[in-house]
Formats: sequence, structure tokens, C-alpha cells
Amino acid sequence: MAEGGLISDPAVGTARAARLAIVGHTNTGKTSLVRTLTRDTGFGHVSPEASTTRHVERVRLLADGEPLVELYDTPGLEDPIELLHFLHGLVSATGERLDGPARVETFLASHEAHGRFEQEAKVMRQLLASDAGIYVIDARDPVLAKHRDELVALNFCGKPLLPVLNFVASPDAQPEAWREAMHRSAIHLHVNFDAVAPEQSSERVLYEKLAAQLERFQGTLRKLVECRERDARVRHEAAMQAVADMLIDVAAAAIEIPLRAKRPTPEAARAFGGKVIERERACVESLLGIYRFSDSDLEERKLPIVSGYWDQDPFDPAALKALGIGLSKGVGAGAAGGAAAGAAVDAIFGGLTLGAGAVIGGVLGGGTMILKKYWPQVSSALHGAKRVLINDGVLRLLLLRQLYLVQQLESRGHASVTPVKDFVDKSEVVIWRRGVLPATLQKARARPVWSRLNGEPADGTGRRDAVRKLRVELEAGR
Repeated sequence: MAEGGLISDPAVGTARAARLAIVGHTNTGKTSLVRTLTRDTGFGHVSPEASTTRHVERVRLLADGEPLVELYDTPGLEDPIELLHFLHGLVSATGERLDGPARVETFLASHEAHGRFEQEAKVMRQLLASDAGIYVIDARDPVLAKHRDELVALNFCGKPLLPVLNFVASPDAQPEAWREAMHRSAIHLHVNFDAVAPEQSSERVLYEKLAAQLERFQGTLRKLVECRERDARVRHEAAMQAVADMLIDVAAAAIEIPLRAKRPTPEAARAFGGKVIERERACVESLLGIYRFSDSDLEERKLPIVSGYWDQDPFDPAALKALGIGLSKGVGAGAAGGAAAGAAVDAIFGGLTLGAGAVIGGVLGGGTMILKKYWPQVSSALHGAKRVLINDGVLRLLLLRQLYLVQQLESRGHASVTPVKDFVDKSEVVIWRRGVLPATLQKARARPVWSRLNGEPADGTGRRDAVRKLRVELEAGR
């Protein structure tokens, strides 16, 4: 880092990343924008207090390991009115009028740049050393004289300047007023980019509009966009794979009980329910990792966290009822609750049994190879046992909650400080609440060897195919 907080690259004249200075007034969300663009919740420090960023910080955006863009997060401009007044008063040593960049360079060499305008000098110095500036605007703020003076002062640097309207999703946003102010300053390109809740296409639009002003870096920015969009598809596929994997584990899970018994013992039900809750928690942690979020992004006791559970566990009939999910026929609403799993036996299992006749008939009908594979189930049935499966309603709730979480994480900016809240009935994922469950989940009912909750899965190829098919089914129902 050079004097005054400038960060620069010594490789002048060689192929290099595009340098973009993130500039603007104090507390407009500059660091928040960088967090969302880098998918890094830990970058910088975000606070409602003004002047949080005091130095220039650099971060690189990579595509296939190659740095394509360098973002420079700069301090906020604190006194643009006085700064512009000072800039207007500058002349050359011979008394000649200075153009914009020369005026800024003269300012940076002055005593004031190291005194009362120290923070502004860091911004102007970095913008001069960059290829373009991203001027971040808090669209909730009214347009004031200081903002108009900022635009004039920043334009003295002679670099392309792309205004970004931040927090446009807020009901207090005033985008029209800001667009009018920019037009009056002869700035006709801008981008709506809410760092907290960015629209899916907003990042592409941002880089495309930058490319329109930076001919030299058009290929670079296009490559970055393509890489980012490819990464988004990979993340989505990985997330849906994780959800499908969890659902197969739960759908195929079973407890073996005597043929004459109606249900597992409360102790067995609690232990089994605890496995299901833990499996869901592991899925949630996997999703957070895929989207580069952490447990702090989830509201405590509203989503599974490392040491906790959902506000209502998946076996609570009230949780199912709240989402319009019905329990299987015969499930009692007044069954006694357990401790660790917080579940009633009937709510967990709902009387869904795979009895001796179903086991033997289905396996024998599949031929010798199937008989060998499922011999443990046949053996247990012949010895007077049956398998009890998890309730359909519980499966629906797990399915809906995970798809909702995927939906929330994909639309969440890494600058957001408000945790994802509990499942709400307004979720767009509604198709699986009633009716027939995905066909692959129904198939998994007769494949206990597919579930990790029953031990190490034995049918590797069949299980992998089932997870893949279920992912396709879930996508079709979103």
C-alpha cells in the first residue's frame, strides 16, 4: 500500500485485471457492495455508523484462477461541498486554468490533501489510479447538494463513472429522484444493484455497463460474467443434489419392529427422530457452505444451527398443519411428545409399515439378484418383523423447508445482516404440500439400503441414480 492509502499494480503496460474504485459518500454501502460481488461475508467492516472504512482495501475477482477484476473499497467522501470549493480555486503555477485530472493532481500534492481532506484524497488518488469508478448511492437518501458536488468532484478525475443505486429494494428508496439528478449531471448510465437482495441479473448488467465504457476490458468483463454465471449454476446443482441426498436418506429410513406391534416404542422413536433432525441439520450446513454463508446468517431457533433445531421440529403436527400439510391417515394429534426429537411416535411414523407380505412379495418378484440384495429384509420378515417408515407429512416438511432455504440463499446478498427467518407460508415452493410425492421418494420407501440412517448405504449405483432423478423431479416442481 502506497502513501495515502493508494493500492496499485506495478505491472503497467502488461495484460492485467481491470481496476475498479468503489467510491461514494460515507455509509452508502460501498463495503456491502464489495461483499456481495465477492461472495465474502467477512470482507471489511459493515456498520450503520458513518466513516467505517478508513483505508483503501483491495480484493480480486477470479475466473478459473485468473484475476480479472480488482475492486478497491475506498473511504467515504465526508465533505464534498468544501472539497469542490477548494478544487475550483486551484490554478497552475503559471496561473493557467487546469483541466480535471491536473486539478486533482494539484490537490493531491497540496497540504490540504494530508489534512482536512485526507479521506477525500485517498478516494481521488485511488480513482485516478483505476480504470473506472463505481459510484455507490444509497437510494434511500434524498438528493442533496453534497451529492451533486460529489459527482462533479469525482468527474474531475477523468475516469468513467458508473453510479450504482444501492438498497433499491427498500420501500424508502427514491430511484427516480436519483436518476433525475444524474441526468442533470450528464450521467446517463446507471445500475440498480441492491447489495442485500440483488436481482439475479443485476451483476451481469453491472459488468456489461462497465464494459460499454471500458473497451479495453470488454473481453475480460465478459469472461468474468460467464464464469460467475457458470459458478451460480454449479452452486444450484450442488444445493439441489444435497437436498435430494438428504430426502433419499429419510425416505428410505426404517425401524424394524415385531409384526404384532402397531408402532415402535417411544424410546426407539425418539432415537430415530433424532437421526432425522441431525440429517436435516447436516443438509442445512451443506447448503450454507455451498452459498458461502454461515450459521450467523440464520435466525437462532428458526432454522437448524450447529447446536440447535428448527423452531418447530419436523415431527410436530402443528408445524405440518401450519403449512397445509396433512399427516398420514390414522395419525393421532394428541400423542405424547418425546424429549430429544420432540416427536410423537404416531407423528413420526404414521402407521406406514412395510410388512412381511410386502417385503417378501416385492423381493421375490424381482428375481434372484434382488433376493440376494434384500435378503436381510426378507429374513427379518420371515422371523416375524416388519419395517416402519417415516411419515409422508414429515417428508413433505423437510422437502419444503430445504427448497425454501435454497430459494432464500440464492436471492441473498452477502452484505445482508438480517438473518434468514423461519419458513413462511408465502414460499413460492407449494407443489409438494399435497398430492403425490416425487416418484423417486416413493421408490426409496422399499429401498432401506439407500439410507445412511439405517447404516452405510449398500446400493451405491442405484442410490446415486435415485438422487439424480429426485433432483430432476424437485427442479420440475419448483
